[in-house]
Amino acid sequence: MKREDVCEIRCIHENSVLEVKSKMLTEEDFQKIAGDFKIISDPTRVKILYALSQRELCVCDLAAILEMKDSAVSHQLRLLRERNLVKFRKEGKMAYYSLSDEHVMELIKMGSEHAKE
Repeated sequence: MKREDVCEIRCIHENSVLEVKSKMLTEEDFQKIAGDFKIISDPTRVKILYALSQRELCVCDLAAILEMKDSAVSHQLRLLRERNLVKFRKEGKMAYYSLSDEHVMELIKMGSEHAKE
């Protein structure tokens, strides 16, 4: 049975291979990227990131938005913080969370746009 989704002959385009190989990231970089995608593969964590892409929020607000217990939200935030996807600041007794940088904002924006296609 002939498959249309594979090359019918083996032919390596050496210039293309050399060009792309020269631009490949390090193994450590690929591991970090895979780790980030793994951590955001959970729908709850994506919801948290999406909510934080709208504005800075405290743990209590996030729990109310997601209809979850504060402790469950805190656990998810801890995982996101370990991957440097979110950051927090204390104001008195309140802990406010936001996305760690514009890269995370762009990742969420692109993901939501892609989901709507």
